[in-house]
Amino acid sequence: MRIGAVVYLNTCPLVAELPRLAPDVEILFDVPSRLAQMLAEGRIDAGVVPSIEAARHPDWVIVSDACIACRGQVKSVKLFSRVPIPSIKLLALDEGSRTSAVLVRILLQERYGLRPELTTLPIGFPAWNSPADAIVLIGDRAIQAPEDGFCEVWDLGHEWVRWTGLPMVFALWAARPDADLAALDRLLRQSRDAGLEKLPEIARREAPSRQLSEQQCLQYFQDHLVFIFGEQEKAGLRRFYDLARQYGFLTMEGFRMSSDTSQKAAS
Repeated sequence: MRIGAVVYLNTCPLVAELPRLAPDVEILFDVPSRLAQMLAEGRIDAGVVPSIEAARHPDWVIVSDACIACRGQVKSVKLFSRVPIPSIKLLALDEGSRTSAVLVRILLQERYGLRPELTTLPIGFPAWNSPADAIVLIGDRAIQAPEDGFCEVWDLGHEWVRWTGLPMVFALWAARPDADLAALDRLLRQSRDAGLEKLPEIARREAPSRQLSEQQCLQYFQDHLVFIFGEQEKAGLRRFYDLARQYGFLTMEGFRMSSDTSQKAAS
């Protein structure tokens, strides 16, 4: 079995224990947008994919109640603007993102009626070299980025929750329908639960390579992320999908969970 996992810090609690629990599973790490492409092309059986992509592919199945979400500040999904928000004309979107690319456009349109011209910020390209008025960054470099020198900085998780009163779900475990869904559900749930029991250890191990302190990593896991796709998270995701459809970013209906996952989530 081949499983795709996001290369960023936020996914570590979901997969840190996976090699121990399933040594025969091959784990491929990449950015969210590429994982979605890999799943669509059949190069992986399941992966942590952008939540917007779970609705764009009706054949995919949400296979676990493990997710990456927030109920307030997320810290790793931000809009950095060099001009007042209403003056944004050119917006650079992180190439690794899909969900936040839709989220920021919904927020700008809802609040200011803005539809800025879009450009891509390539992975590895220095963000501050972009000529755009505003830049969306996700993952570790959003956490690390200094906020000094910008006119406004939005934490997009905070802005969503403040506006809707609902959690924001950024990524989910999705699988191809021909995968062993019951086995995946069990494995990914066990991996998430085992990871949550070892957050201090994971923070200590990951901190040096992420250019963050151990305390910053642990606080990020404990105070800013939600890893369980509960009823509130489902409501937040449905609201996000409704708005995405309203503004033409999505044509599909909602999401489809495996029967095993649905039963467990309801219990």
